[in-house]
Amino acid sequence: MEERCNAAGQTNRPRTEQEGPSMQQLGRTGEPGEACEAKNRGNAAIRDIGMISGGPTNGDSGRGRKSHERQWEIHAVGCSQEQAAGPIISFGPQDLEGLELPHDDALIIKAIIANNRVARVFVDTGSSVNVMFRSAFEEMQIDTSELEPVATSLYDFTGNEVRPMGQIKLAISLGSEPLVRTRRSTFLVVDSPSSYNVILGRPALYEFRATISTFRQKIKFSVGEHVGEVRGEQRVSR
Repeated sequence: MEERCNAAGQTNRPRTEQEGPSMQQLGRTGEPGEACEAKNRGNAAIRDIGMISGGPTNGDSGRGRKSHERQWEIHAVGCSQEQAAGPIISFGPQDLEGLELPHDDALIIKAIIANNRVARVFVDTGSSVNVMFRSAFEEMQIDTSELEPVATSLYDFTGNEVRPMGQIKLAISLGSEPLVRTRRSTFLVVDSPSSYNVILGRPALYEFRATISTFRQKIKFSVGEHVGEVRGEQRVSR
């Protein structure tokens, strides 16, 4: 068999050898590899687009932020009995009932904030703060004198600096009777146009110990030994 293969020469070489040089050879010889690199260079990043960040979440001063970092460094691994207690939260096929599939919709919900039923609340796990836009704040008829000053700037998705009007701590309720949970969380009030009334960021979601499924358009959280939930408004998000 070896003699026959040698006599046949290149005609019986493995197909991979007949089809052309290997990927390593392409990279060494130049043209195909260089052309690919040139195309990739045309997609080089020219600006950074991040997420909502900043704000006074970790302290509204340099001293406050350093204190927060020290607390993080000495935090023991594990959790308290209170944090560990509660029902198991899970999602199943029943959570897809009533949804239009397939979808890639944002999670938009309704919530009761300071005794106001607020629509167009965008659930954003990437936001380091809860944001309330000025139009919604004014409709709540809360006096601006109740706003506390904020020294730390907020940065939007494109990295632009936004100076908040102030911050205020408000009660927020999620769920429907009898499975309703209420917590107090701080909102930064921003004078900026938006299609949302409120952005519910990580601080509020942590207060509720919320478990989120954007695919199932639901938020779930413990209410005593039971599980409360909020379903997203899929049509509104479109």
